[in-house]
Amino acid sequence: MYSFINPYSYLLLRHSKLLDDINAVFIDGGFLALIMSLVFRQRIQRISFDMTSLAPQVFKNAEMTGDSIYFVGSKDEEIVNFISRIKEAYPKLIIAGYRNGYFEADEYEKELESICLAEPKIIVVGMGTPIQEKFLIDCRNKGWLGTGFTCGGFFHQTAKSILYYPLWIDKYNLRWMYRIYDEPKLLRRYMIDYTWFLFVFAYDVVKYRISNKGD
Repeated sequence: MYSFINPYSYLLLRHSKLLDDINAVFIDGGFLALIMSLVFRQRIQRISFDMTSLAPQVFKNAEMTGDSIYFVGSKDEEIVNFISRIKEAYPKLIIAGYRNGYFEADEYEKELESICLAEPKIIVVGMGTPIQEKFLIDCRNKGWLGTGFTCGGFFHQTAKSILYYPLWIDKYNLRWMYRIYDEPKLLRRYMIDYTWFLFVFAYDVVKYRISNKGD
């Protein structure tokens, strides 16, 4: 099970026990990758579950191996449009099932059971942090065996276009700017939450180094 953190999700997960059950966590976003590279004095690569990074590799590999994929997340219209675009781009991809990421009280457990019955080799969950991490862990605890990825806003982005980011935006690492343009509500996250992240992360780094000074 794999998850991806950016400055915003770092703030939500830094004291959470959920990551104890996640096999690996990747750095999602050039800003955090740069900060981590400076702090740890080694190149940290940005890896995101979107069409500019990891998603095409997962989909192409699944086409070759015949591994089935189950998608959970976003709103009804968005996940339907996403599935349509993915089928067009990857016609050999076996889609075991999909649904939106909003559950009524009695739907959550039923969905976990449905996934276990479908036995997908891969699950991709885009429900926002920390809900998406918990969902993957609950699938595993319910008996599902496979590979899981969280993906944040990947579904509603790809529902608009298989290549959400214009090529020049991706080339010059301006994805954050394009997201603000496309989703103005994210301005607060980038301006306020990311600024707060810098203070919190600096505190965590200092605390970590002090606690490991004798190692």
